[in-house]
Amino acid sequence: MESASYGNTPNSTTGLSPGTGEAAINKASSAAHSAVDSFANAADDATRKAKPRIDKVATMAHDVVDKAAGAAADTADKLTARSESLVSDTCNYVSANPLKSVGIAVLAGFVLARIVL
Repeated sequence: MESASYGNTPNSTTGLSPGTGEAAINKASSAAHSAVDSFANAADDATRKAKPRIDKVATMAHDVVDKAAGAAADTADKLTARSESLVSDTCNYVSANPLKSVGIAVLAGFVLARIVL
C-alpha cells in the first residue's frame, strides 16, 4: 500500500505545492482590491473636479429660471392690466351704444352658430 504525503510535494494535477494555490488567491485578491481602490480614488478625484463646474451650471440654470419667472410675472401683470382695460372699455361702449351692442352680439352668435354647426 502507498502512503500519502501532504507536505511540500507537488500536486499531480497542477504541479504546484498545496500552499501555492493560497498564495495565488491572496495575490489575485490583493490585486483586485488594489484595482477597486484605484478606481474608487479616480472616481473621487473626478467628482471633486466636476463639483465646481456642476455648481456653476446649477447656479446659471437657477439664474435663468429666476429671470424667466420674473419676465413671466411682468407679462402676467401687463396682461391682467390690459384685460381689465378691455373689460372697462367694453362696458363703457355697451353703456353708450346698447342697440349696436345687442346687434353685434346677435351677429356674432349667428356667425359662431354657422361655424360650429
